[in-house]
This record gives sequence, C-alpha cells and structure tokens, in this order.
Amino acid sequence: MKVDVLLGLQWGDEGKGKIVDVLTPQYDIIARFQGGPNAGHTLEFEGVKHVLHTIPSGIFHGNVINLIGNGVVIDPVVFQKELEKLAPFNIDIKSRLVISKKAHLILPSHRLLDAASEAAKGKNKIGSTLKGIGPTYMDKTGRNGLRVGDIFLPNFKEKYDALVEKHENILKHFDNFEYNLAEMEGAWMEGIEILRSLTAVDSEQYLNAAMKAGKKILAEGAQGTMLDIDFGTYPYVTSSNTVTAGTCTGLGIAPSRIGDVIGIFKAYCTRVGSGPFPTELLDEVGEQIRQEGREFGSTTGRPRRCGWIDLPAMKYAIMINGVTELAMMKADVLDKFDTIRACTKYIVDGVEMDYLPYDIDSVEVTPVYEDIPGWGTDLTGLTSYAAAPQALKDYVTYLERHLEVPVTTVSVGPDRKQTLATK
Repeated sequence: MKVDVLLGLQWGDEGKGKIVDVLTPQYDIIARFQGGPNAGHTLEFEGVKHVLHTIPSGIFHGNVINLIGNGVVIDPVVFQKELEKLAPFNIDIKSRLVISKKAHLILPSHRLLDAASEAAKGKNKIGSTLKGIGPTYMDKTGRNGLRVGDIFLPNFKEKYDALVEKHENILKHFDNFEYNLAEMEGAWMEGIEILRSLTAVDSEQYLNAAMKAGKKILAEGAQGTMLDIDFGTYPYVTSSNTVTAGTCTGLGIAPSRIGDVIGIFKAYCTRVGSGPFPTELLDEVGEQIRQEGREFGSTTGRPRRCGWIDLPAMKYAIMINGVTELAMMKADVLDKFDTIRACTKYIVDGVEMDYLPYDIDSVEVTPVYEDIPGWGTDLTGLTSYAAAPQALKDYVTYLERHLEVPVTTVSVGPDRKQTLATK
C-alpha cells in the first residue's frame, strides 16, 4: 500500500480538516506529519463546530487510528485543552490516538522566546502565531530539543531544566522583556502527565508495518505550501516543510511509497499575518469576501487578508507537491459575486511572467486578471454536483484548464455533508 497525502496549496486555512474528516472512512490511519498548534483544522457536523490543533482530523471516526508524527511539535498545554474539548463526545482517545516518540515538545520557554523575538522585530514582524513553533524547530535542528520519548526517561526533569536554563540565558539579551516562567510551568507539567498516559510509538516502524499489512494511510498536512520553510514566501513562512516531501521526513515514509496527492485550495485566496500577497484586495470587495467567508483565524482569531485566486502560485504549488487531484473549498463564499477574477500572470518590475519568481516581496508585483462570470446562486443547499449552476461548473473547468489537474471535490459549506464529488 502507498500513503496518500492531503495538503494545502495556498497560505493555509484552505479547509484541510473538513476534507480529511470526509475522507477518513476510506482509510485505516490518519497521520499528521508536520506543524504544531499553529494549525487550526475546523470540522463541522451535526450542528457542532470543532477546531483541532495537534490531533489529526480523523479522530471523530471509530475504527481509525490517528497518529501524530515525528515531524509535529506538541505543546502539552494546548494538547490537554484539545482533549478536554473532545471529552463530551465520548471519544475513546486511548484506542484511537498514538504519538511518535520522536515528536518534539514545545516548552513554555519556547513560547517566551517566540514572543520576545517577534516583539524585537518591530515593524519587521513575520506574523508569528507566538505558539513557540519556530524556537522549538530551532532547538530540533540545533540538537537541543526535548522529544515525547524523553518524558518516559528517569532524567527527564534534568533534561528539561538544562534546556530552560539555555532559554533563560537567551532571554536576558532582550531588553524590557518581562515574564513569569514559573506561572506557566504548572499547566505544562500537567500536560506532560496526560501525554504519559497515552500510547507513544516508534512511528516510522508503526506506519511501515501498517503499509506492509495492507492498511490505508492518509497523511494530513498543516498550514499551506506557500508557507513552506524552503518553497514558501520566505521569510514570511512557517518553520517546517508543509509540502509532500515533508510526509517522508515527518512520518518516515519512503518517497516511493507516496500515492495520491490531494491539493486543497479556496475558490479565492487568503493569508494571515505579514508577507507578500499579490492578489490581496484592500477594498470593499476584499472586505465582502472576508465577511462572507468568516475569514478570521481559527487558531489566532486574526482577520485574514483576502483576495482573488492566484493561478501562478497555484501552479507552483501543484508542481512542488506532485498534486494528482484538487479539492476546491468555500465556493459558496462567492455566491453573491456577478464576476469572479483569477490572476493568470504577474508583471514584475515591468516584466510579464506566469510563474512565481524568487522574490515577490521587495519588487513591484502587479497581478494580471481574467474575469469569469459568477453564478449568483446560493450553493449551500446543493446535494450533488450535477445540480450545480453551469457558471460554477464553468469556473471549475476554467481552473482545470489552467492548472492541468482535475478538481474532484467542491465544498459548498462548512458541514461535512456540503461536499460534492465532481466525477
């Protein structure tokens, strides 16, 4: 068996959680391969909205294992709160959730370093979620990090104290940054006890044995391709590899074992935080998209920047990830628009190009648009793609022609039932 991959093609917030939830009945294991509590995967069904940060989005289905991979960073405090929010739904967490021993831990002092570093940048802030993600990955690559497997060792507290001492020495270099670490540590240690009560595994062995046994696995990505540490709009990116290759390093899956790659995108485009955004709309149209789409961060609550779909960036993301099929989310948000616009190329410092160049931050980038007729119809009640208005189908066909990948799924609302198969 091969591992299928589901990931975002824009700047995150594309709707990955919903599609994972919809697809989960087809799989035996759902595995998160990177990121941390900066992710906010939203699922909605039976009138209830759920937001997951660390736990894979298949957790609501019985007989499916949800695995947190070695590429994920875990904040025990956030993790415990997630579990508490799931408690009313009588989910057997101990039988459905396993955690890689190699996943790294976010310490309270990582969060302090994140906040101090971002504050010191002033107007050059990169838009960090201040969850401690960056400093944790820095300790991982610096070979200083603490991992889930360490919490079972007799010298865990000594390891923790040594890393905290290092962090406090760094914090001394930030002027006027005040903090109370002791105030944060109690809840963190409680979270560690929760982690100790769950099943920790050698995840690469676990997953490869599952494949050998014929189990079907879906790898769930967080954030989006344009936030990838290598291929995103650097330095306004996250600290991990959000692309298909991250599945290999974040789960221990060989490249030859990757199967289908499902790319998720919105019918328009959004971004949270700082960084270049060629198709951003700073007018009433952008505000209308924001309000219609309820575009406010599920993790941070920050208003998302909104704009038209960016096809050069999409083609870039499809190329990097080897996408085999596409899922278009939030088509219903565009219900009230008579005309929809799509950026087909850029003019960069006077030069026309149809691909994403090295730098779109320090240069003048002007998007070139094509107009597409809108459908002007409420899509939220649709139960089949066959019944969709022709203008929506024409938009899908337009995107398939430009992106050269089939759109197999169209979402017309937040509920799992509002998901249409096009083929």
